[in-house]
Amino acid sequence: QVQLVESGGGLVQAGGSLRLSCAASGRSFSSYAMGWFRRAPGKEREFVAAISRNGGATYYLDSVKGRFTISRDNAKSTVYLQMNSLRPEDTAVYYCVARMGLSNYAVPDNYGYWGQGTQVTVSS
Repeated sequence: QVQLVESGGGLVQAGGSLRLSCAASGRSFSSYAMGWFRRAPGKEREFVAAISRNGGATYYLDSVKGRFTISRDNAKSTVYLQMNSLRPEDTAVYYCVARMGLSNYAVPDNYGYWGQGTQVTVSS
């Protein structure tokens, strides 16, 4: 079992930056691949980024490549999502997720652990 708590969301103008953090507690953090999903109003959950257990592999939604960076600190049991050049279409609730393995990483049902979410709002 692992518990996930996100922080760092908020309101930012287009072109600005935010850094989301996700603190994990429970069983060994380094055993889990981690990721971020988002859900905009009226839309389905959308994969944003994922990172392997040791941080050696990362994956991104095409529309965030070059703007967002996922990273992790296993000593602190924390995963981060640095979001730069934010756009109004990035507005959503962002969820931290965890799972064993990373096959089919963009499928939300493959993640067994979800945080409560943090709101990110980008104004134009």
